[in-house]
Formats: sequence, C-alpha cells, structure tokens
Amino acid sequence: MKKILLAVLVALSSCTVQKINKSLSKSDVFDKGHLGFMLLDPEKDKALVEINSDKYFIPASNTKIFTFYTAYSILGDSLVNGLNYLEKGDSLIFWGTGDPSLLHPDLKNDRAIEFLKASDKKLFLLDNFDQVNAFGPGWSWNWYPYYYAAERSALPVYGDIVRFEKEKGEADFSVYPERFTAAIEKAETEGSGAFSFTRKHMENHFPYSYKPEAKEEEFGRDIPFITSRDLTKTMLEEATGKPITLISNKSYLEEEPSKLLTASADSIYAQMMKISDNFLAEQLMVLVSDQLTNKLDIAEAIAYAKENLLSDLPDEPQWVDGSGLSAQNMFTPRSIIALLGKIREEVPLEKIKAYFPAGGESGTIKAWYKADEGQPPYIYAKTGSLSMANSLSGYLLTKSGKILHFSCMMNNYQIPSNDLKTELQKVLYFIHDRY
Repeated sequence: MKKILLAVLVALSSCTVQKINKSLSKSDVFDKGHLGFMLLDPEKDKALVEINSDKYFIPASNTKIFTFYTAYSILGDSLVNGLNYLEKGDSLIFWGTGDPSLLHPDLKNDRAIEFLKASDKKLFLLDNFDQVNAFGPGWSWNWYPYYYAAERSALPVYGDIVRFEKEKGEADFSVYPERFTAAIEKAETEGSGAFSFTRKHMENHFPYSYKPEAKEEEFGRDIPFITSRDLTKTMLEEATGKPITLISNKSYLEEEPSKLLTASADSIYAQMMKISDNFLAEQLMVLVSDQLTNKLDIAEAIAYAKENLLSDLPDEPQWVDGSGLSAQNMFTPRSIIALLGKIREEVPLEKIKAYFPAGGESGTIKAWYKADEGQPPYIYAKTGSLSMANSLSGYLLTKSGKILHFSCMMNNYQIPSNDLKTELQKVLYFIHDRY
C-alpha cells in the first residue's frame, strides 16, 4: 500500500510540474520576449522546471541579491563603519567610507556629526572623493533628476538627495535639507500633480510648478543633487557648527585608521531590498571596498566577491554595479538560484523575510502575489525592472510546507510590465497551491 501511495504522489507531483512547465513555455504572454526560468526544490536538490536557465539575461535590480549577499558576508548585520579617522596632535583627520546613512532622510543617522561635534581637535576632511565615480558603468545621462540614479559618493550626506514634501491639508511644502530652499525656483515643469519638481541638468537648482487647480494631496519627491568635495565640506560645517579644512595629503590613506561605527547594516539591507533602493545598493559596495582594503573601489569589491564568495556559481556573473541600473550586468537564472541557496544556508530565514519584499505585504511587491485571505505571504523575492528587463527571484512557500527557490528573468518584451507580472502571478500561485 505504501508503494502504491508513493507512486500516486510521484505521479501527481510529476503532473503538477508538467503543468507549471506548460504554463510558462506555452504562454502567449511569455512568448512575446525572452524568458528564463528555474524552479528548485532544495530539499530534493532537484530542478523542477528549467527554461533557458543557462542563458544570460539583464537582471536589473536582481543585481541587489548579489550586493546583499556580498555586503552581508563582509559587513555582517551589526554596525557599519561610518568614518575613517586619524588623531594627530591637535588635529582630527577624517574621510568617507561610503556610509549612506549620514543625515539620510529615512535612516536619520547623526552619529558621525555628534562625533565631530564632540571632538576638541581641529577638523580636517581628507579628500578621497575621486575614488568613487558619481555614476556607474552604462548609466544613462538623462537619469540625473530621478531618485533612482542618485550620485554615488565617498561621503554621502542627506542621502545625496533633496526631499520635497507636503502634508495633506498643508498650504506649502518642506525642503530637506533646508539649505536647498534658496535653490528652488518657480517655473513651468511637466507633471500632473499640484506640485512638480525637477532639477537643472548641470546645476543644483530645482524648478517647480504649482497647479492650484489640481487636487491637494500629500506629496513627496526626492531629487538628487550634484555632489562635490566642497559642497560636502560645507554641509558638514553647517551640521557640526565647526570649521573644517579640506586637505589632499593622500599619504594619510596608507595609514591604518580608527573606525567610527554608525548605522545598523540590518536597516540598510532591509530598505535597499524592500524598496529596491539603488543609492543604498551602490553605497553598500563602497562600504565593502572600505572594509576589505581601506580604499573605495566598487570594481575591486565586485572582483573580490566573484573570486572569493561566488566562484562556485555555475556561470560567472557579468557584474558591474551594485544596484542593477546598468544593462551591462548579466546573470543566468541558475546562478541566481545557486546564490539563493547560499543565502538560505548562511542567513536565518527570519532575516530573509525581514530583508526581502513580501508578496501582498511589503516593498516592491506589496500590490502583487497576495496570499489567500488571512494567510501569511507566500512569496519573498527581489524584483528587477528596466525598460528592457523584468525579473523576480526569491523564495516561494507552498501550502504543503515546502520552501522552493525560483528565478524568473524576462528580457526584450514590448508589452506592459503589468502584463508580465499578471501572468507570472498566476504561475507562482499555482505552484504555491499545488506543489
């Protein structure tokens, strides 16, 4: 009887897998572009479905899974290093590590400011800003006024953005940091809301328009400002209330600095993964570089990760930035599946659930992949979206109690991304319900 029952279960499982495969390979929606898909049962170490799993795809923000794993491996889950510094006589010489939390409007970390305020020494900011390019390889020039392409920096302040906000019912908006209030100017700009903000291409000037006939609602917009060593020095002086001298003696960079621990890595990982924050992803790779070498080089950090953390992946990642904004990134679904397995082995499941967006509940998939009424999320996965790429990779919890690993990568579709998500939602729910 046991053998008969086992045979029936195997047959049912095989039938389910065939239906999953057919729902992907015979879909009129997925047939309109290039699809890569892999579904793994880690308990059996068995690939249930593989479609172009060995082919390279542009991953978009699925790149952040690689960034997360690298940062978690190198930085851990406690506090990150917010400043490098040397104390020499009556002088405190400090420089940036890439820590994105300093006065960030969401992370709100002022540990470095309080440290500098409390010092009784003369303050010297060591210029290492040329170690970090403002933009990554392959980024588009016309992304400059959009939050998703905030500039990278050796020492970010305020998240390298200006936040414009208006509470519902309020007559006017606020500007954070306030110093940029003098840089806004009323003008005709595109946009359908009551307020519409942009930034001039090569200037820290922010034109905005106000349409009083538009419905007054709560409003928020983050716009990158152009970073520079001089502006950073000035903003630090304003925040500390102390004079700071900018110096360029590179020999100090060869010394072993003291390190000021500031923000929780946990909070950075969660925000980066849940809302797919490109700025935090890029800065995490800068922090990794600082931790490894006391220098800031994202390319070197990626090279280290590929050689020392990811050499066991089935296909070498073509990886150039931390966020996935670059179309030069290319990964295979089976390498992402392998990475998801490494994360499961090294990161507690409760932390995975805290970091990854949860279907129907949080982050970039709050409106998608909803569980049945009254049930917990069944999808914990990272999205990825560019004009030519749409991806979703992560963990799928089935009603039978299994945790499956999946990666879906979709490139070169000329249909709305919502059509792809709707079709994928059907497939993933079927797996959740039947497997």
